[in-house]
Amino acid sequence: MKIDGSVAFVTGANRGLGEQFVRALFEAGAAKVYAGARDPAKVTVSGAVPVAVDITDHESVRAASAQAQDVTLLINNAGSTTRANILTSDLDAFRTEFETHVLGTLAMSRAFAPVLERNGGGALVNVLSVLSWVSIPVSAGYAAAKSAEWSVTNALRVALAEQGTQVTALHVSYLATGMAANVRGPKADPGEVARAALIGVEAGRHEVLADEVSKQVQAALPGGPDELYPQLHGGPSLV
Repeated sequence: MKIDGSVAFVTGANRGLGEQFVRALFEAGAAKVYAGARDPAKVTVSGAVPVAVDITDHESVRAASAQAQDVTLLINNAGSTTRANILTSDLDAFRTEFETHVLGTLAMSRAFAPVLERNGGGALVNVLSVLSWVSIPVSAGYAAAKSAEWSVTNALRVALAEQGTQVTALHVSYLATGMAANVRGPKADPGEVARAALIGVEAGRHEVLADEVSKQVQAALPGGPDELYPQLHGGPSLV
């Protein structure tokens, strides 16, 4: 689909990658951009239409979709991380990850699917992660939720194909945003990631790998655990 002239809805649009998506959409010629956030007063991009939405609250999601009936592009970006450790974190932390990344994304996708269909099909983008494919103990809850979200994304792609809705998964490693402020190592520029994702949407791509780490991990998938977790054999970790 073409971004130029589109009407987009971005969740988690008040900061980080979400805010960069709003900016990139306007740069690419979007006619209108709804900027979804729990607190719409925190949306700062000029020209965006702030919308109050909590993706873990189904009534809030329903209200947001009712307000934005002209949407042709949905970008499911909202997320958080509890840094749920596989051995030590409370199980409620894992539950929060799944409520947000899996059920929240699914709720938004379901609510907007009829809107997209009425407006010609359009497109849906789910912001995933390199941790959709590989996990680390200190963020096991996030990784497990992103893996499940990837599965949901693949099912949505098949289910929505009949109505002409394109579904794109965006995979990226660490971003230079507040969420990864304490992470060492290379971080991708969120503005560049947003622009790459929109280019992928226009090209009709099913998946966009936004950085070198994501490309390396995907390339290692056929090798199984031996290639994905070289640290088990004394080698450096991929993430």
